[in-house]
Amino acid sequence: MSELQSMQTEAERIFESAADALSDDIVGRLGSTMGDGLMLLDQVSRSNLDKAIPLINHLVETGDLERAVNLIRVLGSAGDALSDDIIARMGEMANSLLIIADRISRNENIHKLLDLLERDYMIDMLTSMCEAAANAKASHDVDAKGGIMGLLHTMKDPEVQQALKFMAKFSNGFKNT
Repeated sequence: MSELQSMQTEAERIFESAADALSDDIVGRLGSTMGDGLMLLDQVSRSNLDKAIPLINHLVETGDLERAVNLIRVLGSAGDALSDDIIARMGEMANSLLIIADRISRNENIHKLLDLLERDYMIDMLTSMCEAAANAKASHDVDAKGGIMGLLHTMKDPEVQQALKFMAKFSNGFKNT
């Protein structure tokens, strides 16, 4: 029985300590917390949060909620980074781009050039010219001889004669227009 009495004494001490600890201030805070909790519970039941919880759970499981939060952080950082000076510079740049676009749209020569570039034969000719320039650059002869003999040797080359004829016809085409 002494064990039962010691347990009873121990329980009495715990209840007395709890009663001593419950001051008016603690009881008031406890009541306020309980009231706030009941008010929150009432708001949750009225807002149909019980229907949103499965959706939120799905977003958490798939990681979409974390991605959305990261996206919001990026947007917030971008908003913080946009100072008045940066916005002014971006406005000036947009204005300049619009002026350039306006000038290009009014220029008839640009339209003609774009029309030419849409034709297959022009694309083929430009491709051939680029390839020829690359081949000429790759086979560039560094040991060129000077003087009249070097010039005569160069003029005997059939490829040089063909290129000169092409350039002559090409320049005559400019004279006729």
